[in-house]
Amino acid sequence: MHEPSPLAAIRAFEAAARHGSFTKAAEELGMTQAAVSYQIKLLEERIGAALFLRRPRQVILTEVGARLSPVMSEAFDMMRAAIAATRESADGVLTITTIPTFAANWLVPRLGSFQLAQPALAVRLQATREVVDFSREDADVGIRSGSGHWPGIVAHRIFDADFTPMLSPALAATIGGVKEPEDLLKLPIVDPGDPWWKLWFGAAGISEPDLRGDPRSRFGDQHLEGKAVIAGQGVGILTPAFYETELAQGQLIQPFSIVGTADHFYWLVYPEARRNVPKIRAFRDWLLGQLENR
Repeated sequence: MHEPSPLAAIRAFEAAARHGSFTKAAEELGMTQAAVSYQIKLLEERIGAALFLRRPRQVILTEVGARLSPVMSEAFDMMRAAIAATRESADGVLTITTIPTFAANWLVPRLGSFQLAQPALAVRLQATREVVDFSREDADVGIRSGSGHWPGIVAHRIFDADFTPMLSPALAATIGGVKEPEDLLKLPIVDPGDPWWKLWFGAAGISEPDLRGDPRSRFGDQHLEGKAVIAGQGVGILTPAFYETELAQGQLIQPFSIVGTADHFYWLVYPEARRNVPKIRAFRDWLLGQLENR
């Protein structure tokens, strides 16, 4: 079985055939004329036939070379077109990996303004709780929760991961309103196994709250829990930044100003090496501008 011809030799032949000159091919490829001649000689040895007739001040394709040249030129044209299309696609699509709650409750309702500002840029969302490895995954920017310290990653703090009880006005009305933290214990609790509950009641001065509800009940993501709370199924412990609209419209109420805090935050992240890529810079500036205008 014959080994494939080296790409450098094929590239040298294609350029020399197109220009009809080893010297011009060398200029295009950034090589010396002698290097081009050597690469073509390697290819001729591999094929077992001459590709050029060497004449003073010019080279002429042999019959074998003339058959091979258009095929090679077409192949290189296809590769150039594929690379150009890939570059255009990569430049024109912004892939955002984000935790589901941020996507559903904050980002998606605001994305229209970003796309109006960047009409040539398509947005692809990947809602996942997994921490994406930028070196292995097709993602440009991400939203993560944590400490903000990841090697090789730029991290902009965007939200505190704080929490407080919320419920629907209709559910609060079933007990004549919620006036004291103890009143929450009269109502069903969405996801009573969430460790945030114990932290919040501790901050409210109640060390061992008796939460109504099955601790095995879990929704998995805060935005799903929030939907259950809005529907009046129980009291949820939610992050205020994700429910500003629902609170403003009266779908939810936050009965107490007491807010618990965790030891981590929400961050906009992207690779340090790509911080000046235009589409990443555009999204970063837009997102941070949105937060400043809250």
